[in-house]
Amino acid sequence: MKNETRAVSWTVGPIGDPLFSEMVTTISIEDEAAGEFVAVSQQGGEGIGTIQIDPGDWPNLRDAIDHAISQCRSTDDMDKAKKEHQ
Repeated sequence: MKNETRAVSWTVGPIGDPLFSEMVTTISIEDEAAGEFVAVSQQGGEGIGTIQIDPGDWPNLRDAIDHAISQCRSTDDMDKAKKEHQ
C-alpha cells in the first residue's frame, strides 16, 4: 500500500496571531465515514459554534474555503484509488 500526504487544514487570521487566537478561522476537510466535507471553525470567545466573519476577512476565507472544497474527494474516487494501489 502506498501512502500519501495531504494538506487538509488551513488557517486564516491576522499576521502574527497564534493559532488559538479567537481571530483565527480554521478551514478543514473532514470525513465522518459518509464522504468528505469542509468544516469552518473558530476558537474561544462567545458564540462557540457560530462563525463571525468580518467583511474585510471574507476574500481570504472564501479563497481558502473554495480551495478546500476543490480538494475534497468523493467516496467513489477514494475507493477507486485504494483499489488501484492494492
